[in-house]
Amino acid sequence: MDLKEIQNLIKFVANSGVAEVKLEMDDVKITIRTTLEGNSTETTYVQQMPSQSPFQQALAPQPVAPVASAPVAAAEDSKYITIKSPIIGTFYRKPSPDKAMFVEVGTTIGKGDVLCVIEAMKLFNEIESEVSGKIVKILVDDMSPVEFDQPLFLVDPS
Repeated sequence: MDLKEIQNLIKFVANSGVAEVKLEMDDVKITIRTTLEGNSTETTYVQQMPSQSPFQQALAPQPVAPVASAPVAAAEDSKYITIKSPIIGTFYRKPSPDKAMFVEVGTTIGKGDVLCVIEAMKLFNEIESEVSGKIVKILVDDMSPVEFDQPLFLVDPS
């Protein structure tokens, strides 16, 4: 339900003379209250319902806070190229559950090689390498949510 539909519903309830209307749909609850005595005070509550059941939420992967690395590790990582996520979605290292991983640590890659798949809105987007080199580190676990511009891989270009 979009904002325009909610506004039309509020106007309809205000003009109908009804004191209160409650509407529950799959993912939205709306309660509209009006006063009947000439006061045109309207109170609208819109509540977004969670899209997953509590059981699914408990099983969903939880983001892990990054651990601060030592300055030595940061100096070593500076010689590597970081490949970042171009979109928000779910990171997959394999094209399907029964297939092999796209890349492993130590894999030599070239420009255009598929490194992973990121699912966004039920679309599976192949993420291709823009550099040539060797995978040094995979920074994201399989089937984890990723943000835009989140580092995914470290590549040694030499």
